[in-house]
Amino acid sequence: VDQDIVALVFSGLTTTDPHGVIIPDLAERWEISEDGLHYTFHLRKDVRWHDGAPLTSNDVRFTIQAIQDPGYQGPPELSELWRPVTVETPDDYTVVFTLPEPFAPFLEYTTQPLIPSHVLSTVAPTLLPTSQFNAQPVGTGPYRVADTTASYVLLEANPYYYGPRPHIARIQLNFYPDRESLLAAYRRGEVAGVGQLLPQELNELRRDPRLNLYSAPYSGYAMVFLNLERPFLQDPVVRRALWQAIDRQKLVDRFLDGQGLIVDTPILPDSWAFDPGAPRVSYDPSAAAAALEAAGWRDDGSGVRSRDGVRLEFTLLTNADDPVRVQMIEEIAREWGAIGIRVTPASVDMTTLVRDHLYARNYDAVLYGWNLPAADPDPYPLWHSSQATGDGQNYVGFRDPESDALMEQARRTADRNQRRELYRQFQRRFVEQAPGLVLYQPVYTYGVSRQVHGVQITPLLTPGDRFRTVCDWFIATRRVLITEASTVERRRLGPQTFPTLPARGS
Repeated sequence: VDQDIVALVFSGLTTTDPHGVIIPDLAERWEISEDGLHYTFHLRKDVRWHDGAPLTSNDVRFTIQAIQDPGYQGPPELSELWRPVTVETPDDYTVVFTLPEPFAPFLEYTTQPLIPSHVLSTVAPTLLPTSQFNAQPVGTGPYRVADTTASYVLLEANPYYYGPRPHIARIQLNFYPDRESLLAAYRRGEVAGVGQLLPQELNELRRDPRLNLYSAPYSGYAMVFLNLERPFLQDPVVRRALWQAIDRQKLVDRFLDGQGLIVDTPILPDSWAFDPGAPRVSYDPSAAAAALEAAGWRDDGSGVRSRDGVRLEFTLLTNADDPVRVQMIEEIAREWGAIGIRVTPASVDMTTLVRDHLYARNYDAVLYGWNLPAADPDPYPLWHSSQATGDGQNYVGFRDPESDALMEQARRTADRNQRRELYRQFQRRFVEQAPGLVLYQPVYTYGVSRQVHGVQITPLLTPGDRFRTVCDWFIATRRVLITEASTVERRRLGPQTFPTLPARGS
């Protein structure tokens, strides 16, 4: 089921606010034991599924057991996290999770959308992806599915919704085979919203008087992954010089039309754990060249710096299907060449890049994007040394005992202030060591008809998060003459049908 539909149709025990803080949703409150092993959730008693059946603790247990099942077809990291967790349901509205060891980011995973046991109890987890449930899902969210075809999904306001009733009675999500078809449908007036506008589309749509544009940071970052197994990249001086020599603001302005925020660490500015006082990496090619010179990396007349027979010469890869990244690596190679580092930009298809280079740790440097899987700031999966081999995601091979200790401690304590301090230290260590060259956080821009009011988008974990405030949206107010003096009153219309919106990825 598309993430946009999930956001509108389903709910979890908890949800997140714009800063990644966990707040109640289907659970009205919870307690955490002093040892950090037991999480007790108390469910709301006014929640019903779209078919009118009550939500109970049995639905929570059923959802988690489906994820724990060996036949689960979803993200493997999700099943790995939930598999050792035990689930108890003392009564219909209480759920107790018991962890084998303290794990501070656990609350983040309780945002998992719940599925109904009374509908799916006879469907094996291996069959869930192909079951009829995907065409006619039953959730607890503000909208329920009224109709589905190959080209659209029609949603209607959920009459049983436990939160504020949406003003817009119906929303139709249309699917398009490509961007050209989507934009053509918008120009014909067939859709009222265009999701995730691309840089090359912004100039036209900014000038369109029918459209309002809403932008928010997207939870992830673009980064140059460095293979720290390569001799020429094992020196932090080299890595920091590479970072300083990239004009990141120019990349964002020239190739993204400004749709990016310069960031320096894997913990992003919209996170509660972000350290605004962490050292910044400024564009300074002269300082980069001087640092290389002082560290013994000198040009022998060939135009390429070297030290002890090791030359600063390598290949920078990216995925060929992204023309923006292809242009970026050419510009980065030019900037690095200006300080005596010879770089060959090259692009391959996405599958080859990920499977044969990143996963295989068979590369020098790669420009790639990293989408954060959760709102919790835990950087462990990508940066802890235990994840540097096998199926781990530490593709750069960063092995730093000091960083490891900070990440491990932050995972063990549930105290928010302690975690913030540990992550403050981690961010400073990251900038010092420069294991990867974080470039920018992408900005998600959503175009919506000016007839639609009340739209607000805040930092997004997934594109579906743009619907976080959908219950506040309403179709254009109208002016009503109420006196001869032409006094006008602006008022909301009654139950409304929202013109079609393209679904995510369309």
